[in-house]
Amino acid sequence: MNYYEILQVTPESDLSQIKAAYRRLARKYHPDVNPSGAKKFKLISKAYDTLSNEAKRKEYDILNGIFKKSEKPEEPKVEKPKEEKKTSGKKKFSKNIFDGLFEEKIQPKDGDDINADVIVSLTDVLNGTQRTVNVVHKELCPRCKGRRFINGTKCSVCNGSGEYSIHKRITVKIPKGVKDGAKLRLKGEGNEGKFGGKNGDLYLHIHLEASSEVRYEDLNILYTLPITPYEAVLGGEIAVPATNIKLQLPPKTSSGQKFRLSGQGLKKNGKTGDMIVTVSVEIPKTLSDDEVKLYEKLKKLSSKNIRENL
Repeated sequence: MNYYEILQVTPESDLSQIKAAYRRLARKYHPDVNPSGAKKFKLISKAYDTLSNEAKRKEYDILNGIFKKSEKPEEPKVEKPKEEKKTSGKKKFSKNIFDGLFEEKIQPKDGDDINADVIVSLTDVLNGTQRTVNVVHKELCPRCKGRRFINGTKCSVCNGSGEYSIHKRITVKIPKGVKDGAKLRLKGEGNEGKFGGKNGDLYLHIHLEASSEVRYEDLNILYTLPITPYEAVLGGEIAVPATNIKLQLPPKTSSGQKFRLSGQGLKKNGKTGDMIVTVSVEIPKTLSDDEVKLYEKLKKLSSKNIRENL
């Protein structure tokens, strides 16, 4: 899920729409109002901080390959080097002295590392996944080969920077059980080295998708599972969303009751955690007339006062 999806806006949305979306979501997930929404609120705030800043938003869009409908990514224009006329030995000697005054001394230089954020879901954590990451690489100018100057003047292709930017799409494997805050290193996938220097590395910073239902504690997955009143009373097999796990719910299950599913947590270094499911009995927000009548009938049939010992 990207920042636009987190704020429920699109790349076409303007600043006023982004601000309005942030205010609406902040009211819903602010920890003072919704104690379980702290992680979601943190992610919303991070998305807003980026998308409400013109420079940060532009950089984010480039790094993630996001473009407005009216925009298309531009390919770098590479000017074909002009063939230089042969000169006499004397003239060539003179030119080399001139170049030496303006060009840098060529030394190997390692390429810079690149950092990118990747957001993964619980399904990705449990099963592993592949992601295609859009990265902006800096590569040597094809004309001056990173020297910045040609014949004592700035290279006209790179304007004297010695490099140009190019978009690359890199497919990376996200392993099972990856943890929040994990850093994956892709050796040599960073910016290109100069004059024989080695390439930098690409570091992917993993963030688990914010959710009020799922939290992580070491290798354990803490899952809050909503159930209906009739499921609580009758019991039965319940499918845990986003997983392939089935929970066998006993009859007369209470709200807040915990179930430990051994070996269904995260895996690391030969160790495996558990999934701890806490059920929460919830009433659907919309009920049909027939459902309401059944609750009224249940009320008349009920003879037990569950508050008599309070």
